[in-house]
Amino acid sequence: MPELPEVETIKNTLERFIQNKTIQKVDVFWPNIIKEPDDVEHFKVLLEGQTIRELSRKGKFLLIYLDDFVLISHLRMEGKYSVHKAVEPVKKHTHVIFAFTDGEELRYNDVRKFGTMHVYAKGQEFFHKPLNQLGPEPFDDSFTFEYFYQRLKKTDRFIKTALLDQTIVTGLGNIYVDETLFRAEVHPLKRASKLTKKEVKAIQKQAIATLQEAVKAGGTTIRSYVNSQGDMGMFQQELFVYGQDKKACKKCGTEITKMKVGGRGTHICPSCQKS
Repeated sequence: MPELPEVETIKNTLERFIQNKTIQKVDVFWPNIIKEPDDVEHFKVLLEGQTIRELSRKGKFLLIYLDDFVLISHLRMEGKYSVHKAVEPVKKHTHVIFAFTDGEELRYNDVRKFGTMHVYAKGQEFFHKPLNQLGPEPFDDSFTFEYFYQRLKKTDRFIKTALLDQTIVTGLGNIYVDETLFRAEVHPLKRASKLTKKEVKAIQKQAIATLQEAVKAGGTTIRSYVNSQGDMGMFQQELFVYGQDKKACKKCGTEITKMKVGGRGTHICPSCQKS
């Protein structure tokens, strides 16, 4: 699943190709992707004739700002955007096409069909689902130690599960939670409410550092993730634990193990992250 660094990379890439383009026509081949408005024809009417003014991101959500509306897109497991000439063949699993007046198209492809799209009037996007449910990003000024510590003190869930809760902090997914906890030397099965202030500070610091490094590297390529132009992210070369099960820990040499936490595959170094 594309996480914050991957969506940031997609945003930056698409910005170069679709900013200031005007949408002439929208085709939707899988209506279930469209969540707001709940009528696909209304979705098309809202977007047709609109010009893309800027792109932004909140957590794992891509925000495309037009003249009057905001398109909020979540890529879920395997959603991808790509820009094509209108004459190019359309690939299988392409579910939404935004045709521009200049003869190019922005195409949304999603093998699993899990992605979502919402459209709201500009200025209303943060008052409605899904954005109104999100906590601060690790990069936000509001992601203070006191805020983070107090939120974690209120939940007895495992810290791995708490960090995946987008209402506490948004943008962290399975890959970067595993990497953050390894760098902070915190076991994923520790209860969030039982963490010391030192541990919470370490998690906060490493979450920010890990995401910053991943954004700089263009994200992590795991299985099917590439950016909107087909280029792979390179942060997978820097991973300490995620996907490294049965390999030697880069810090201490202990074999990395994989376990389940809250139903999610979780990678740890038993020596560096003591329970």
